[in-house]
Amino acid sequence: MADPSSYRPRPGDVPDSPGVYRFRDEHRRVIYVGKAKSLRQRLANYFQDLVNLHPRTRTMVTTAASVEWTVVSTEVEALQLEYSWIKEYDPRFNVKYRDDKSYPYLAVTMNEQFPRVQVMRGHKKKGVRYFGPYAHAWAIRDTVDLLLRVFPVRTCSAGVFKNAARTGRPCLLGYIDKCSAPCVGRITPEDHRELAEEFCDFMAGRTGTYLRRLEKQMMEAAEEMEYERAARLRDDIGALKKAMEKNAVVLADATDADLIAVAEDELEAAVQIFHVRGGRVRGQRGWVTDKVEDVTTGALVEHALQQLYGEESGDAVPKEVLVPALPEPVEPVQEWLTGRRGANVSLRIPQRGDKKALMETVQRNAQQSLALHKTRRASDLTTRSRALEEIAEALGLDSAPLRIECYDISHLQGDDVVASMVVFEDGLQRKSEYRRFQIKGFAGQDDVRSMHEVISRRFRRYLAEKERTGEWTDGTGTEGTGGEADGTPADADTQAITEAIPDTLKDDDGRPRKFAYPPQLVVVDGGQPQVAAAQRALDELGIDDIAVCGLAKRLEEVWVPGEDDPVVLPRTSEGLYLLQRVRDEAHRFAITYQRTKRAKRFRAGPLDDVPGLGETRKQALIKHFGSVKKLRSATIEQIQEVPRIGRKTAETIAVALAQAAPAAPAVNTATGEIIEDEEPDTTGGSSGEPVTAGAPDERRGQEP
Repeated sequence: MADPSSYRPRPGDVPDSPGVYRFRDEHRRVIYVGKAKSLRQRLANYFQDLVNLHPRTRTMVTTAASVEWTVVSTEVEALQLEYSWIKEYDPRFNVKYRDDKSYPYLAVTMNEQFPRVQVMRGHKKKGVRYFGPYAHAWAIRDTVDLLLRVFPVRTCSAGVFKNAARTGRPCLLGYIDKCSAPCVGRITPEDHRELAEEFCDFMAGRTGTYLRRLEKQMMEAAEEMEYERAARLRDDIGALKKAMEKNAVVLADATDADLIAVAEDELEAAVQIFHVRGGRVRGQRGWVTDKVEDVTTGALVEHALQQLYGEESGDAVPKEVLVPALPEPVEPVQEWLTGRRGANVSLRIPQRGDKKALMETVQRNAQQSLALHKTRRASDLTTRSRALEEIAEALGLDSAPLRIECYDISHLQGDDVVASMVVFEDGLQRKSEYRRFQIKGFAGQDDVRSMHEVISRRFRRYLAEKERTGEWTDGTGTEGTGGEADGTPADADTQAITEAIPDTLKDDDGRPRKFAYPPQLVVVDGGQPQVAAAQRALDELGIDDIAVCGLAKRLEEVWVPGEDDPVVLPRTSEGLYLLQRVRDEAHRFAITYQRTKRAKRFRAGPLDDVPGLGETRKQALIKHFGSVKKLRSATIEQIQEVPRIGRKTAETIAVALAQAAPAAPAVNTATGEIIEDEEPDTTGGSSGEPVTAGAPDERRGQEP
């Protein structure tokens, strides 16, 4: 625990101007980001007597080891910079609204030649129109099913669309008139786009004009005695009205507004948002956050506005935003919202009428959300705390292991040997910290040796970080930006693992390096031999402050180094359950990586061995000759006819194909006849998968 006075800046050094400040811990990680109208006055509030601070603020300033600031010209710039840094650094002490789900939107892909209606989650894409969010995906599908009767827009995937175009036959929706079938040319691209525009207009709330037009067409058809057409239009009107009933009118003046309500106590706050478009509630969402300091309701509203509109622009920011309390000061926030929308935005508290009544409804939802969250979290926090305490007691640790790393080895009969590293912090998965390794020190199957190599590589990197930053000697070192010198990131493609730290990595931005922070406990998937190998690797590196244990799958025994007998935890133990979750997650992650490597190896073909030949030129060769068999029989001059293939490359290709053995001929198992067919495309670009007979079951490294 640091003493805030040890890093308190002198008052004369802090400017009396707007800016954004960052608190960093001893590892140079950014743990808190804030903005201020006057940096000098705001920072002085953190360096007062600790007993006068909010408990969470006290924890933050005693965790921090330094503070720095950036001066800006206006409060609007401070607001924008604060939001950018919170998104970049993900500080642990900042107010961050979190939810356990990604809200679905109804999306229309207007950026395609034939726009498609579909359910989308995640980040918004350019050129796509979004409606929502909705609480449930089935609500979107019910609405779309009703509207497709009137607006038969394409809903199929790209693969289904291309297959229908190739065969000349539309899908089922095309036959039942719920799709205009642009795949087979029943409608022109221009008419289909106009249909999609009408669908978007209806979803945006412009319903009255379209309904009146349909009613007029229905009456004209009846007068002309086209009763079947009139009946169809009548049913269309009924379907549209039924879809409109799903969103009740709450504001009679067709208002576009977002209503934000906050329910809070001393430790937590819940936010609920109702999205009203055209006077109807089109979507709802909610978040819950921990209150890091004694923050006001207006400050909570400001953070909610940042999260809600930080990456939005145009019509996604409504004309009116109704809140329970205004940020202080309100002018920079309102100016920022106006800049995001490109037009004036009204940010205010509703005082009377329908808007105040609707705000009360949103407020009740927020209160219920907070109560439900506290009920769930009480049990969850208690269980996780008890599990960590049981592990610490069973292994004789001084404190609960807040960071646990688990390692597993996986292979297929000694081939494609890989390892995984998963991280749990406070009993929860930290997937951004996951890493995977290729075993490259030797070939073959040896789980004990593999475990020793992986642990050695991971903690060599940790020691290299300590030495490079100097943070463990004089406490003044800094960290780099991330980037891996060992172990492949969980969200990256399989790649070669290098040992050198890139010189380009700077160490002044505070983003954590993934191997820079040690765990309190290392768990290995295996028994006594694997545990001994892991402990030996740590001993060789001179690391003596990290505990090691192993979980043997056969009897779920916990092994510790140097002990002949395992530690047996009760089957009902929360600690054992947490260790099982950690071990199973490491196994899942390792087996997924091993499958990926195996699949790539199975899809490899003779062209993959040609140096400098990328995927584009491989596909061009196959497209030109039709198959690898024809390419193998081609002359160098014929190969040169393919675009971007020169003489030297053509000679290299010819040599590689001549050295590669052709695939064995296929045999008809019913007649015994050898099938003379073209050699399949083995570049990995075809839609078919190679078929192997008698492929052995995949399995991970077993305990000796």
